Amino acid sequence: MMNEQISRIQRMERLMDEARTLLEKESLTEQEMQALHALMKTLDEYYSSPLWRKDYEDDENGLLPRDLKRGILSEDGLWNLLTDYTWLTQE
Repeated sequence: MMNEQISRIQRMERLMDEARTLLEKESLTEQEMQALHALMKTLDEYYSSPLWRKDYEDDENGLLPRDLKRGILSEDGLWNLLTDYTWLTQE
């Protein structure tokens, strides 16, 4: 189970990095916008799921490897990314 959890966190971390890179661009092509939309949908579903809460709590309880990149589990990191995306799509 731990390997599955670590793989999930690593995958979501990569998706968050990809989304952040796209959001930081000055302009996006239609293809990039579609890719960003798909990334954000996946990230939002994860953030809204019990899996994110479990991953977050396990991290808080020191159950995850110390060297695991875990920005996806910061309360503000993913929330801010989702908010930035919302602002972008409302323009």
